Amino acid sequence: MSDAIDLHPTLLQPDWAAPANVRAFVTTRETGPSQGDFAAFNPADHVGDHPDHVALCRRQLQKEIGDERPLLWLDQIHGARVQQSFQPSPPSADASIATSAEYACVVLTADCLPVFFCNRQGTQVAVAHAGWRGLASGVLEATVAAMNCDADDLLVWLGPAISNAQFEVGPEVFGAFVGAQPESLEAFEHSPYRLNHYMADLYRLARFRLATLGVHHISGGHFCTACESRFYSYRRDSGRTGRMASVIWLDRDLI
Repeated sequence: MSDAIDLHPTLLQPDWAAPANVRAFVTTRETGPSQGDFAAFNPADHVGDHPDHVALCRRQLQKEIGDERPLLWLDQIHGARVQQSFQPSPPSADASIATSAEYACVVLTADCLPVFFCNRQGTQVAVAHAGWRGLASGVLEATVAAMNCDADDLLVWLGPAISNAQFEVGPEVFGAFVGAQPESLEAFEHSPYRLNHYMADLYRLARFRLATLGVHHISGGHFCTACESRFYSYRRDSGRTGRMASVIWLDRDLI
């Protein structure tokens, strides 16, 4: 691999009122070693990218948070399980929590919604992988419950996801949300492209569910992975693409 290739990820920093010891970012695809459909910074090892490129991306990602703090990778299954301790082999889960500086939490997305959490005291952080299946399954509810604190103490940042202008869904998605939470109707518009289809707003669906839990301090939610070339998008790229990493941790030096 040419030394001219910039291996360092270009990072997106959350804009939220988190305590100083809470550190977080989302990678973009702008700089890195991956090539072709996966260019340029793809840390996902399950999408068909060259293993050496993925390994380089993961090593660079580890350097960003410090080699003393391992990343807690997950085997994401679009469910609601929350991992609450470090495991070297990726556990099947779609969210994770850290209550110390021992490890960093990470989820991978490419249209699904990454949801970052911390408490005001800076003693807990979490991140959830919330596509429509995860949202409908209750991944946000499970994450808030696992954090086990006053909901009003929680701060949330909604990271890059597909926007409602690009996210057409079928009646099964509409029914999964509106049947369980009627006010979710406001997050759907009739599709101009196909009969009995809808344009779904993942950001609004997440906000509805968080508000029901008593979580109201929510930032972010103004991105569109399918519209912005700096992001990977499963839908835009017909399923052959990389993933962004959403990472959050507690800084040992600041606790």
